[in-house]
Amino acid sequence: MRVVVDTSVWSLAFRRRTPIPSPHTLLLADLIKDGRALLLGIVRQELLSGIRHSEQFDRLRNQLRSFPDNQFEIEDFETAASFFNICMTNGIQGSMIDFLICAFASRRNYQIFTSDPDFDHYSGFISISLLHP
Repeated sequence: MRVVVDTSVWSLAFRRRTPIPSPHTLLLADLIKDGRALLLGIVRQELLSGIRHSEQFDRLRNQLRSFPDNQFEIEDFETAASFFNICMTNGIQGSMIDFLICAFASRRNYQIFTSDPDFDHYSGFISISLLHP
């Protein structure tokens, strides 16, 4: 099964000068080796945003270019809005990007791999499958 990897996990592995071995980074390495890890364009943008040094930006951009982009469809945006509304109605707040990740994964029956606890809250109200290390 394919796995949509959230920004939080990519960041642990790629935005640090020396990646810290953790259950998340070790599982990410396995997912990459198996060809199961997916990098969404919005996650790529989040990873590359806020990098102050052009050398670091270029290095990370080049590393991430080995992962193809995955295209969104109209239904992904509609589902993301629906997920946002469902969670908001139930007192759960989240970012538009988080809900777009959830919609992309849910519509394709992919898992989501994240270290962000917000996704655990979302999963109580919307149909997503989380992968835990």
